[in-house]
Amino acid sequence: MGSSNETSNTGPVVNPWKAKDSNESLTPGGSSGGSAAAVAADLCFGATGTDTGGSIRQPASFTGTVGVKGTYGRTSRWGVVAFASSLDHPGPFAKTVKDSALLLQAMSGHDPKDSTSLPNDVPDFAAAVGQSVKGLKIGVPKEYRVDGMPAEIDEVWQKGIDWLKAAGCEIVDISLPHTKYALPAYYIVAPAEASSNLARYDGMRYGNRVEGKDLNDTYEKTRAAGFGHEVQRRIMIGTYVLSAGYYDAYYLRAQKVRTRILQDFDQAFEKVDAILTPAAPSAAFGLGTKSDDPIAMYLNDVFTVTANLAGVPAMSVPAGLDKSGLPLGLQVITRALDEETMFKVGAAIEDSAGFGFKAEKWW
Repeated sequence: MGSSNETSNTGPVVNPWKAKDSNESLTPGGSSGGSAAAVAADLCFGATGTDTGGSIRQPASFTGTVGVKGTYGRTSRWGVVAFASSLDHPGPFAKTVKDSALLLQAMSGHDPKDSTSLPNDVPDFAAAVGQSVKGLKIGVPKEYRVDGMPAEIDEVWQKGIDWLKAAGCEIVDISLPHTKYALPAYYIVAPAEASSNLARYDGMRYGNRVEGKDLNDTYEKTRAAGFGHEVQRRIMIGTYVLSAGYYDAYYLRAQKVRTRILQDFDQAFEKVDAILTPAAPSAAFGLGTKSDDPIAMYLNDVFTVTANLAGVPAMSVPAGLDKSGLPLGLQVITRALDEETMFKVGAAIEDSAGFGFKAEKWW
């Protein structure tokens, strides 16, 4: 779990990209950073990830790849180790928008083994790539201009706005007023669901098992050995917010905030066809530079968690490089079940950006 891939059981994944004149190992983002790094390093043409609060889109931004999550329920969660069941979105990483559309199409469709899987027909996502975006209304939310955001993030966002305007889109300033509550709500809902989901890993039926002197001792030793510190932190937070006397104050209130966030999107999509934002608040950072500060790490999800809370489709498209030569991504968000518009807009950004950069040989 986490936005830097440093809590993996086998150690951190290393981003194939390096900053100019530096040999520092950088994070590929997380938590699906392994998949993003594999695509960026040309180990494969595409890979799957799971996006619970940005775990596909933030690594895609950090590695110069395309990362997509569809509408909640569009892709089956069957076979995925559940983190937060109401937020988990499996989706693809790819090198181009067209490839990501093909992959999402292959992954989508009803699965009777997943009770949240949508029964809707799957459109031809790939056919939307390359279609004209002329006449589309693109929303730019004022709440995404956060304090302390690097100027380069703002500049690439402005470039994206200019590209879409040049392609014939109408740019509309919008407000998503409950955005500032998204991270706090997410970090209540997600750990609460994680603490419930991960209770099954008790050393009895499957997975890791450490023998103890009695049943309770076996449980305690198994979970202490089987879960890393970040997972343990989130389980403890989740158990706390679900406990008697705190459930109403935290979990129920967070769910009400989540409803408000969804209403913000519903109201915005009455005026616009898609929303354009940065994908991440920075470029890739060095391994170990933020790992001792959980709050700084959680802030990496500031632009992405809202789409998970609302269950709407979103993607990250590589749009440029920062002054250190590291990739930066733009995020496209559309209304539920309208992935076609998302791919249409994403492809228009891809064409305008002409992002042909690759990591230098990493071996």
